[in-house]
Amino acid sequence: MLRRTLGDRVAAPVGGTAFAANDAGARTRTCEFTEVTILKKLILFALLGVAAAAGAAPFAYVPNEKSGTVSVIDTATDTVVRDIAAGKRPRGIAVARGGSKLFVTDAGANVLLMLPTGAGQRAAAPPSIALGKSPEGVSISADGRLIAVAVEENNSVTLIDAANGAQLADIKVQGKNPEHAVFSPDGRWLLVSAEEAEQVDLIDVAARRQVGSIAVGRRPRGIGFTPDSSRAYVAAELVNTVYAIDLASRKVIATIPAGKNANGIAMAPDGKQVWVSNGADGTVMRIDTARNVVTATVPVGKRPWNMAITPDGKKLYVANGRSNSVSVIDTAAATKLSDIAVGELPWGVVID
Repeated sequence: MLRRTLGDRVAAPVGGTAFAANDAGARTRTCEFTEVTILKKLILFALLGVAAAAGAAPFAYVPNEKSGTVSVIDTATDTVVRDIAAGKRPRGIAVARGGSKLFVTDAGANVLLMLPTGAGQRAAAPPSIALGKSPEGVSISADGRLIAVAVEENNSVTLIDAANGAQLADIKVQGKNPEHAVFSPDGRWLLVSAEEAEQVDLIDVAARRQVGSIAVGRRPRGIGFTPDSSRAYVAAELVNTVYAIDLASRKVIATIPAGKNANGIAMAPDGKQVWVSNGADGTVMRIDTARNVVTATVPVGKRPWNMAITPDGKKLYVANGRSNSVSVIDTAAATKLSDIAVGELPWGVVID
């Protein structure tokens, strides 16, 4: 009688199927092939998910000073998707690199709150860092390592390690009631504005001390740097002017007439435009940084305050303090796209 070897096949009837003698082995190989195929598909789906997340529109975060919340806006749909409890009186705000955490000053409790941004990650008592009295503006260094907080009644800027919350320095400044302390993109400088001042104070970050000041108009408010850190733009509220400052010489190189009660500043990612909000006029203005002239004025809500621009530079988000809204501006067309209702007394916007 003939014996079939492993590779032999059983003769099949006409139109039928020939089965391998080692049918169990064939089934095993088929099963292994199926598992590999499924694994490849899972990897593909995971990669597509990562790509989709990378290409997703950023979120805008808006601290509402009277409501005690942060409104979270999906910039793809320009709708509020949730609100985050943020103490008694949230004002200044910055976002950690990667967007996992917010740093928010609570002026009612004199602390810096560290709030998770993800849905379902609320904590009953979020971690906080004790500060001096009446903390306001917050900024984060470009490398994500340092946090700076302007503390009004201390007349100082507190420097904090973003990773562990340790206080590294409390730096006294010349201006009284400092409102904003903003890092230059290269991380070398902090520029500080104060309500009772006619100058902005310059802090050397490495030296942890003020090393100079630059004269501007009364009550300097918002500050923005060009991406190369060569220039800063400062709005002075009581003289309705924006000052362009050369950091190398520490001198004003241009004065740009703005609207009434100029305050918030937002720099475009490419540095070609800077925007200023005019609190009493209810407008924002677009400034061409090559010529230092106003090229457009856009009506928004009541008492527009601090602002932010999306990473692609296409949209500007403006906190309207007395309208309880955020206006969305098309930066190229210089037109208002929509108004988004948020909490009471929105202070500003940060986008990530």
